[in-house]
Amino acid sequence: MPQNTTDTIEVRATAKYVRIAPRKARAVISLIRNLPVAKALEVLQFSTRAASEDVAKVLRSAIANAENNNHLRGDDLIVKLAYVDEGPTLKRVRPRAKGSASRINKRMSHITVVVAPRKEA
Repeated sequence: MPQNTTDTIEVRATAKYVRIAPRKARAVISLIRNLPVAKALEVLQFSTRAASEDVAKVLRSAIANAENNNHLRGDDLIVKLAYVDEGPTLKRVRPRAKGSASRINKRMSHITVVVAPRKEA
């Protein structure tokens, strides 16, 4: 929930039910925490991880929310919070030897990015 006090404005964006394992998405999210948004987008652009596209999409959405809804400048924002929660798991079955089967878990993620204005101190 955005905190609309005079000194702290936080703007968030969330992507739910993203079909990537949370463990893989958390590795990408940890790269952008506490970075200015321009630097974070640059890091994500050159990352070879598959989750970087989904995280970049959420980050761009958070920047757009800040610019359009809260009238903040996109250049002055930093990634204050970024985290990945686990979503529901699709359970699938794969045939194995001697007529048995094993379960394949296809995991989903909920990706949240919170941006805030940079402190000029």
